[in-house]
Amino acid sequence: MDASFIEDYKDFLKNGKTERECCRQIVGLSEKYGYKDINEVEALHPGDKVYVTKFGKAVALFNIGTESIEKGLNILGAHIDSPRLDVKQNPLYEREFLVYLNTHYYGGIKKYQWLTQPLAIHGVVCKKDGSAVQVCVGEKPEDPVFCISDILPHLAQKQMKESAADFIPGENLDLILGSDIPPVRGADSDKSDSAEKQEKDKAKKLILSLLKEQYGIEEADFGSAELEIVPAGAPRDLGFDRSLILAYGQDDRSCAYASVRAQLEVKDVRRTSCCLCVDKEEIGSVGATGMASHFFENAVAEVVARMGAYSELCVRRCMNGSNMLSSDVNAAYDPMNGDLYDHENASYLGAGIVFNKYTGSRGKSGASDASPEFIARLRNVLDQNNVRYQMAELGKVDQGGGGTIAYLAAKYGMYVLDAGISVLSMHAPWEITSKEDMWQAYNAYKAFLLLQ
Repeated sequence: MDASFIEDYKDFLKNGKTERECCRQIVGLSEKYGYKDINEVEALHPGDKVYVTKFGKAVALFNIGTESIEKGLNILGAHIDSPRLDVKQNPLYEREFLVYLNTHYYGGIKKYQWLTQPLAIHGVVCKKDGSAVQVCVGEKPEDPVFCISDILPHLAQKQMKESAADFIPGENLDLILGSDIPPVRGADSDKSDSAEKQEKDKAKKLILSLLKEQYGIEEADFGSAELEIVPAGAPRDLGFDRSLILAYGQDDRSCAYASVRAQLEVKDVRRTSCCLCVDKEEIGSVGATGMASHFFENAVAEVVARMGAYSELCVRRCMNGSNMLSSDVNAAYDPMNGDLYDHENASYLGAGIVFNKYTGSRGKSGASDASPEFIARLRNVLDQNNVRYQMAELGKVDQGGGGTIAYLAAKYGMYVLDAGISVLSMHAPWEITSKEDMWQAYNAYKAFLLLQ
């Protein structure tokens, strides 16, 4: 295992807690490897390397091969969004001398896990004059952090009787931004209600003045902002042996990073290779930057057009003839909750990249069921390259399940298989992965990109 690869991965996680931050890093890294913005390229030939972006939140990298693109691509497809809290459009309010930021959770979370965590604010505020203010507060040692409060155990008798899904309503996942000192009780008791209201708003006004002073942001600017609440802090080695990584957003930025590095470092490909990093997977792959959009198809069309033989039929043949690994994570076996897993069909930390023939839930609902012929070809190439892999499912059949972007790629007729990294505590603010699995995934993705 290359220790520098792992440290680079941890830096990627540290500096990429939103889709925009990940996309910027991927573009910057690709440019160091000679990739160019496709809008600056008029024609493409074997050996050329280009990238296509959408709204700064999705990116596709292409390494043009010597074989006709009509025969298809080798594609690594991952997503770079992660569960989090999003800031609402009218978020600031003051209640009993505490100032809060109103949020709406994004993706599948256990809401109670986000209470009392040190949290940071990342994102962008777009102003009417066309300028954009980049926001990142809570990551530097000198920065303040933010937090969602919880009830003390002494007063939590009712809360403790409720289910985990219910005891913290989504509307209560609001961050504390600041506070004011309440007036002394009994003093100035003849104040009018309006004067008292003005006094209560004082803390909110102070927060707004600080935002204006430090960022040039007005309260109305929240209406055109994209601000995300994420755990504050950097990835850490986990365990005395330092074999594991504890970090936010490893679903699915672990697979995205391994895919990007594989794409950048594989040279002289016959089949054109592609690394696709999309948004919105955690909420159904919707929107202009999700896999359900036409982003990827449009990007392929732009590449085909610059190769001098554009036709809709050529694009369709390219998509239909492609191979794809849906680079997404799988649930690692949890010994503390072993009854949720089929032991013989579970994935284990440190056992290598995971092949998941089908995802979906219960009766394979929503699954993309991979072709055994394709899996056999992958097994062969990985064995030839001494890459460790394991075959697994997400959990026991009746326990639930999950989905990936695989079924959205499969609709084009291409071969698709889910292949990613095992994650313990998936969708928690801090997730656990194995360094060995990261290394094996990276090598597996490199071997796949050379598949004929």
